[in-house]
Amino acid sequence: MNASARSKVTIRDFVAGSVRLVRMTNLVILALTQYFTRILLIGPRHEWKQIISDPKMFVLSLSTVCIAAAGYIINDYFDIKIDIVNKPERVVVGRYLKRRWAMGAHQVLNVLGALLGLLVSPWIFLVNVFSITLLWFYSERFKRKAFIGNFIVSLLTGLSLLILTVYFPDNRHLVFIYAVFSFFISLIREVVKDMEDIKGDAAHGCRTLPIVWGIPRTRTFLYGVIFLFVFTLFLMAKVLDNPVLIWLFLLLLIPIAHMIFKLSRSDTKKEFKEISNLCKIIMLLGLLTMLWA
Repeated sequence: MNASARSKVTIRDFVAGSVRLVRMTNLVILALTQYFTRILLIGPRHEWKQIISDPKMFVLSLSTVCIAAAGYIINDYFDIKIDIVNKPERVVVGRYLKRRWAMGAHQVLNVLGALLGLLVSPWIFLVNVFSITLLWFYSERFKRKAFIGNFIVSLLTGLSLLILTVYFPDNRHLVFIYAVFSFFISLIREVVKDMEDIKGDAAHGCRTLPIVWGIPRTRTFLYGVIFLFVFTLFLMAKVLDNPVLIWLFLLLLIPIAHMIFKLSRSDTKKEFKEISNLCKIIMLLGLLTMLWA
């Protein structure tokens, strides 16, 4: 971007671009999900006021949010050229924020996230460092490779819930089920997003599943992942001898079946975008089942 274009960027543009860069809505959802998990699954529920005001919980959640924000920044930093093709309206680095400022913000947020985790527990610190390392390699290298990038993002999504059990170990088996749920629905959505972004990814040498296998084989792969997803959820609920969870997961089969139906008929970027949004809805519905789990 030339100097004249950069000079036209207003403070409002800069702030709006920065908010979009770190996916502020996603960060708020991440923090709320951790608090809901802490209150509804780990409990005790009747002490929800104490849990909300617990400084350790606040610091732990803030550390996760900082690392997630840093991950979004570095991801956009490495993906400027791809995003110009796939999502030109969402490009922030180089338009509203200089590249060196983006890298500096990424480093500050990572250090802050790691240190905040250390305030809670050395084990939280180690998990945070592990997450920071994975996010860097994902953005710099693995995002452009078949499946491994999808797996890393999904693993970190599940880990954002499991990290709570490091310091709050009660009912960790129940938290684990929802971490697995988050992992699978995130994995499905990540592969669908690759199907949506196949044009821009292919133009810049990425080797995602849809590019390596083609859309039809990737679709068949997703059918297998969805089957494994459903089977694993019911198996874990059965092992825990939790009939309430079984009924809740049965209700979730309705939107999941709808997703399979739409997947079987989708071929365009717009249609894959709709499936990606449906994955978000299924994720939200799954998290809402915490109220009765």
